[in-house]
Amino acid sequence: SAVSAPAPSRDLLRVLNAAGEQATALGDEYVSTEHLLVGLASVGGAAATVLSNAGATAETLTAAFRTVRGNRRITSPDPEATYKSLEKYAVDLTERAREGKLDPVIGRDTEIRRVVQVLSRRTKNNPVLIGEPGVGKTAIVEGLAQRIIAGDVPESLKGKRLMSLDLSAMVAGAKYRGEFEERLKAVLSEITDSAGEIVTFIDELHTIVGAGATGDSAMDAGNMIKPMLARGELRMVGATTLDEYREHIEKDAALERRFQPVLVGEPTVEDTIGILRGLKERYEVHHGVRITDAAIVAAATLSDRYVTARFLPDKAIDLVDEAASRLRMEIDSRPVEVDEVERVVRRLEIEEMALSKEDDPASQERLSALRVDLADRRETLAELTARWQQDKGAIDRIRIAKEELESVRSESDRAERDGDLARVAELRYGRIPALERQLAEAEVSVHSGESMLTEEVSEQDIADVVAAWTGIPAGRLMEGETAKLLRMEQVLATRVVGQEAAVQAVADAVRRARAGVSDPNRPTGSFLFLGPTGVGKTELAKALAEFLFDDERAMVRVDMSEYGEKHSVARLVGAPPGYVGYESGGQLTEAVRRRPYTVVLLDEVEKAHQDVFDVLLQVLDDGRLTDGQGRTVDFRNTLLILTSNLGSALIADQGLPEGGRKDAVMEIVRRHFKPEFLNRLDDVVMFNSLGADELTHIVDIQVDQLARRLSARRLTLEVTPGAREWLALGGFDPVYGARPLRRLVQSAIGDPLARALLAGEIRDGDTVAVDVVPREDCLSVSSGLSGPSATG
Repeated sequence: SAVSAPAPSRDLLRVLNAAGEQATALGDEYVSTEHLLVGLASVGGAAATVLSNAGATAETLTAAFRTVRGNRRITSPDPEATYKSLEKYAVDLTERAREGKLDPVIGRDTEIRRVVQVLSRRTKNNPVLIGEPGVGKTAIVEGLAQRIIAGDVPESLKGKRLMSLDLSAMVAGAKYRGEFEERLKAVLSEITDSAGEIVTFIDELHTIVGAGATGDSAMDAGNMIKPMLARGELRMVGATTLDEYREHIEKDAALERRFQPVLVGEPTVEDTIGILRGLKERYEVHHGVRITDAAIVAAATLSDRYVTARFLPDKAIDLVDEAASRLRMEIDSRPVEVDEVERVVRRLEIEEMALSKEDDPASQERLSALRVDLADRRETLAELTARWQQDKGAIDRIRIAKEELESVRSESDRAERDGDLARVAELRYGRIPALERQLAEAEVSVHSGESMLTEEVSEQDIADVVAAWTGIPAGRLMEGETAKLLRMEQVLATRVVGQEAAVQAVADAVRRARAGVSDPNRPTGSFLFLGPTGVGKTELAKALAEFLFDDERAMVRVDMSEYGEKHSVARLVGAPPGYVGYESGGQLTEAVRRRPYTVVLLDEVEKAHQDVFDVLLQVLDDGRLTDGQGRTVDFRNTLLILTSNLGSALIADQGLPEGGRKDAVMEIVRRHFKPEFLNRLDDVVMFNSLGADELTHIVDIQVDQLARRLSARRLTLEVTPGAREWLALGGFDPVYGARPLRRLVQSAIGDPLARALLAGEIRDGDTVAVDVVPREDCLSVSSGLSGPSATG
């Protein structure tokens, strides 16, 4: 027999009819889930019995749905998506403040008061906080939430809820046209229905412009909220940066007039120290370490001095956070002492396994001695590990005690707000003092005796983080570095010969900067090096980079001969808006932005166009330069070296007296450079022409460099004193300086050596002997020693 299609039962039809009647009675356009539930409860049968046993009758269900829906009618096929929209798309900041989850807000009373004033207006009661990123705009709103909870606001704001709206959550998953608008409309109607009980907050307010606009539709979130903002139905606080406010909000005059701007400035270093002191306890509890007051002061001052692209207090808070995080990581990981002993134990265990397989007496003797040593090392390792675990346990106990104390204090504040005075008294006079005693005992146990672990963030830890961020050594000078700086002249003189005045000037500038006595608003040093070609001007810049950064290439080198045209300034600082290459930035500014602590070498500076020097004026005076995109690049930690060949013929002229020569050269320099440019330089240093004595030292330097290159092939270079003297005499040229000597070393030693290596006359691992052949007036290069020699 044929199977008939299933048909709805009589009971189901009765339920559907009852649901339809319920929808009509409530004025809804669609039958929804709640109508069906009321229908099931009112028709009778098994479902009605189950519902009534749970206390859900038709009357109680209707009342419950009225509280969920409010006065809204069902006008869409998916009404559930519009219920309690605020819970889905907003975070209740007042609730978070009540639970103690917001950080304390310090020193922003003026701005909070201004926000409260605007919110208390009758219409257009919508403040927008405008300020640079990281100055604390969102924190001001969190401070307002805390004040609402504490009752420290006017009557018009008491008991109100401050909800932070998440526009991205509303847009997410809105696939079809009208879906985003429906969600936003549901949120706005909930806010309207609350009759002023809800104050909304939108972080990154500029996102409302264009949010949800699709295709040819101009209806975005900004246009949807405009009427409500003007009527005062929607009290909204916004926060955005200056640039984004100008770019998005100011363009729409109708939207802009509905907001009242509240400018939030960057706090001073002193204010930042106060903010950090207020936040200190939260970070101590989170990381389980102690933050000293010296570290807090260092974070504010060092971030202000060295981290220039960001704003206080955000950058100072980040410094403290990262320094505490680094210290916590060190506490959790194995200390160096334990690690070193453990590595030695592992090595001895491997050696023991190898020796235990040998039978000869020497191996057995070594094995017995090794086992004694291994037993001692294992004992030491066990002791160190036990000490480390004990110290770590004590620090963890402090952290747990701090966390518990923090949660009990917030519970006490909550109980006080709720009026539960018995609970307040129990916590404040019983639980909190007991926890404070417990914490004090745990801290005494850590600080007494020799601890393997440091649980205190010091100013040196902050300086280390600054150095990691910027590459600028901001911490105290270590003993080794102090000694190195004091003998800086000797180190530089090993590479730059016969230029004592120039070396002295550069060394003094570096020492002033590292000792902290130089002007913090100017570059570390700015020098104009004058002299003939080949006397060591560029070499001194390279030697300085090697001294500071252990790498002679760690400097920004700009060949000024490439900037001879008027328009080439754009290459230095970046093209202005509207020109090709605007996004790529300038060659000098980008290099210094990436590496703010560096040597900047402007080579052959007299060959550049005059307009280039006008750009350099602000660098030399204020240590800053604005690039094509309007960003300020910090040059305060750079050492600027400008080299020039102006007056080189006069410097090389030995007939002129020393004083007269300098005056004549400076006269040429003054004719070429503007007075305001020369006046901003720290010093104009004249490099002397090289004499025969200096050439002898340079021969040693050149031979040493060649010997280092040959050591890669395991070749030892030995050059006799006679050969060195021959090189010094042959390479001396008062006009061209030391460069002819380099060419002579290359042709007299490098070329014959290359031929001998290729012919197999000299092999890897041999000693290369270089001596002079008197009769032929040349050098001989051979394998092995020949006559008296000195190692090069």
